[in-house]
Amino acid sequence: MASGNAIRGSRVGAGPMGEAERGDSAPRLRISFWCSNGHETQPSFASDAQIPETWDCPRCGFPAGKDEENPPDPPRTEPYKTHLAYVRERRSDEDGEAILAEALAKLRGEI
Repeated sequence: MASGNAIRGSRVGAGPMGEAERGDSAPRLRISFWCSNGHETQPSFASDAQIPETWDCPRCGFPAGKDEENPPDPPRTEPYKTHLAYVRERRSDEDGEAILAEALAKLRGEI
């Protein structure tokens, strides 16, 4: 049988919870940021802190701005390219044929 003088939900030595024990909290500002997907984020900043122009959206990761009507554009990511794709950007088919012919000539001992 439980004792009638136990305080539930507390521990021995716990004092009152509140501002008096922890001290006053710093004044805060909540600023709204919107991303291109329409997500709103409201981080809080200290009142004397410098507010950034953009903030990363925690839902989609896109940059978010303070203007709801004109949010920043999402970053453009280029698809992965193989080494061969980069070579094809630098060289034409004619260049490739010339390089191949030169390499085959070296292997055959013609050069």
